[in-house]
Amino acid sequence: MALGRPAVGAALPYWRLSGFYFFYFALLGTWLPFWPLYLQTLGYGAQAIGALAGVMQGTKIVAPSVWGALADRSGARMRVIRGGALAALLIFSGIFWRRDFAWLALIVAGYSFFWNAVLAQFEVITLSHLRGQPQRYSLMRAWGSAGFIAAVAGLGFLFDRIALGILPWILLSLLGGIWLATLSVGPGPAPAPSKQSARGSLWTLIRQPLVLAFFAICFLLQVAHGPYYTFFSVYLEQLGYSHAQTGLLWSLGVLAEMALFLVMHRIFSGIGLRTMLLACLALTTLRWLLIGFYARHLPVLLFAQCLHAASFAGCHAVAIECVRRLFAGGHEGQGMALYSGVCFGGGAAVGAVGSGFLWSDSPQLTFALAALVSLLAWFIAWKWLRLPEAAAEVC
Repeated sequence: MALGRPAVGAALPYWRLSGFYFFYFALLGTWLPFWPLYLQTLGYGAQAIGALAGVMQGTKIVAPSVWGALADRSGARMRVIRGGALAALLIFSGIFWRRDFAWLALIVAGYSFFWNAVLAQFEVITLSHLRGQPQRYSLMRAWGSAGFIAAVAGLGFLFDRIALGILPWILLSLLGGIWLATLSVGPGPAPAPSKQSARGSLWTLIRQPLVLAFFAICFLLQVAHGPYYTFFSVYLEQLGYSHAQTGLLWSLGVLAEMALFLVMHRIFSGIGLRTMLLACLALTTLRWLLIGFYARHLPVLLFAQCLHAASFAGCHAVAIECVRRLFAGGHEGQGMALYSGVCFGGGAAVGAVGSGFLWSDSPQLTFALAALVSLLAWFIAWKWLRLPEAAAEVC
């Protein structure tokens, strides 16, 4: 696959699309590092923290497919996105009423059911605006990384000076920013007819061995990320790192991710998607081993965080391009929803809950198992993600 130099379309709403990614991932950069620490201040232990993380990730199993089908059938994708963003904002505001586990689980499940519906459908809107120049996706998605960095680094310093009790107010404000950003973006041009539309129903596409292998790889990759996304901040606190250091370490990972996103279109023009994925999965396996056994050594930890460029940015950019091609011709929304639901939903939920049960026994063992799962994903990619000439345009 060869990708040329991206052409800048005059009608492309670059900053409005980028603004959505900025706010969306700023919320994620607030939630992932500091929500587990906030729960600790409320007296919750590892299993409860893992369970609440699993609740949030678990809604991704159902929500993206529900909203993807609704958006595809109604043709009102932006209306679905805006409604989901507003519903997430309103439901999350209920967090100020109570702090018991059942209520928190209900709030997290309710708000994330709508919040998780937003990104997958917005990705379809972005790709519709980028028609003819999909390689520019990585450049735009880099603004999401910038939002994550701004949140995690700034709040790391803030929470060394003030209590974590203010966290729900910050999350609510960012949800408001996401909703406002959706109001500024139009639906984009209608999808062009595709020769792949004749390939049959969604179920026919899913049953293809190449598609099954792809989803298995992405599922396992997110399972392996479970200990990191759920307990990395807790782990650093146990090792004596401050909140500011924790924020900077998270930021370093996303800065590396952002750097790779900015040059991804050039990398794709030089190597194939399969080669890129195999390299990223190998580096992901190394990353979990380094974090699990050498996190006390700051230089090693800094290097491991730089590998976030491979474990997330590289794998995600490859996956988005594969989904775009596999599900072109009328199944875009459901394809993106399946990727979000099966992988970021099911995989991340299994990883979060599983790491919650293992964490108290041994953080090192938890990360070692994450490395083993990443290695399994690499093996599946090496063994079954072999792309014959006829399928080259798919992946």
